Amino acid sequence: MTAPPAIEGGVALRIEGLRKSFDKLEVLRGIDLVVREHEVVCLIGASGSGKSTLLKCVNLIEPIDAGRIFVAGEEITAPGVKVDRLRRRIGIVYQAFNLFPHMSVLDNVTLAPRKVLRHSKAQAEGDALATLERFGLREKAHEFPDRLSGGQQQRVAIVRALAMQPHLLLLDEVTSALDPELVAEVLNVIRELAAGGMTMVIATHEMGFARDIANRVCFLDAGAILEEGPPDVILRHPREERTRRFLQRVIEAGRLEAVDQ
Repeated sequence: MTAPPAIEGGVALRIEGLRKSFDKLEVLRGIDLVVREHEVVCLIGASGSGKSTLLKCVNLIEPIDAGRIFVAGEEITAPGVKVDRLRRRIGIVYQAFNLFPHMSVLDNVTLAPRKVLRHSKAQAEGDALATLERFGLREKAHEFPDRLSGGQQQRVAIVRALAMQPHLLLLDEVTSALDPELVAEVLNVIRELAAGGMTMVIATHEMGFARDIANRVCFLDAGAILEEGPPDVILRHPREERTRRFLQRVIEAGRLEAVDQ
């Protein structure tokens, strides 16, 4: 599978003044964020802080109320933009695997490249098998999702997103639905992607993982980025009292070794 072309100016994602409400509840309150090419940004914060909604807005699954979003220098929120074309640049993986149960692993992975990118069956399957091999799933190519473990299904979901050769990969709590013993195999896939230069924005509750993989951590609270910076700064020496209280609860939940304060 070929890597996507370099992004002009080195900025993969730019968000300016993003606002999103559901009825009278303002979920995102003026988000500003820049993610550079090959950067890994982890979004942390309590449930309901806006992490998942932010990712859905970036992929235009949720329409925004105000602000602008640029991907690879192009404004994807501009009037008249062809959303389906721009979504090809953005892969997204959720905590629910969302694999088609009636299709084999190989068919799940090759469906979008064949239908959307118009790749031939031979090209799509060759690329898919190479990526499945890379992540230890080659022997599962002809299995159906219900024959796989949760960790294997989530890895297939990631491979399916990669099959579209995205500029940007969004990961929304991809380990939350997994048994603890299966979390490591999914996190290892993400580590390998980061080492290979994939640009990623990751919403996660895995503090140790965020510390190890992220170039930058953003703490979201009540729909705003309260503070951001290198993992060691945010996780060990946060400036904001609200961030400190959040991390203290993480420690009390038994993740003291993950934060390592």
